[in-house]
Amino acid sequence: MKATINFKLLVACFCMLFFLFSCKDGTKTETMTSQAEKAESGKVEKKGQAFITDDESTPNVLNIAVGSPDHTTLVAAVQAADLENALVNAGPLMVFAPTNAAFDALPPGTVEDLLKPENKNALANILKHHVTPGKYSKDFLKKFKKLGQANNQNTTVEVKGDDVYVGGAKIVASIPAGNGIVHVVDKVILPPADE
Repeated sequence: MKATINFKLLVACFCMLFFLFSCKDGTKTETMTSQAEKAESGKVEKKGQAFITDDESTPNVLNIAVGSPDHTTLVAAVQAADLENALVNAGPLMVFAPTNAAFDALPPGTVEDLLKPENKNALANILKHHVTPGKYSKDFLKKFKKLGQANNQNTTVEVKGDDVYVGGAKIVASIPAGNGIVHVVDKVILPPADE
């Protein structure tokens, strides 16, 4: 009886191993085929949450910027600094989004220079200075004197009548996002040199 149990156990183990190896090979073949197809098509895919298409959720802060014709320079800067995935995390994030006109107001050649690969870190620092953890309305921001930005520096908050200025940039519009809020601003907020 002991020999019969051992034989049945041995047959069962063999069947399980055969099943596991056959499944594993199928997955490997499928993966190799899809990689070969991608290589053949010449497409190099960027990876991360920022590159997943979702037509049903509330747009995140990156989707809002990408969809705005007034923020093409900001989007180009975010892409050059490889910060797309940072702007789609769960947040909440408060993004102060300078318009194209705000970037155009910088000294001539500044944007072009910042978009160069060798200036990626400086560009990322400036862009992170436009992001704050939280999801505060323009009116709620009136309670603050300063905000801690994603680049580990602070920026000022000033109230002038009904207007709110963050780092000297006036909030001209606010758009709620799935992972925070986008405050459209009329200036590029430059990090302080002394911090």
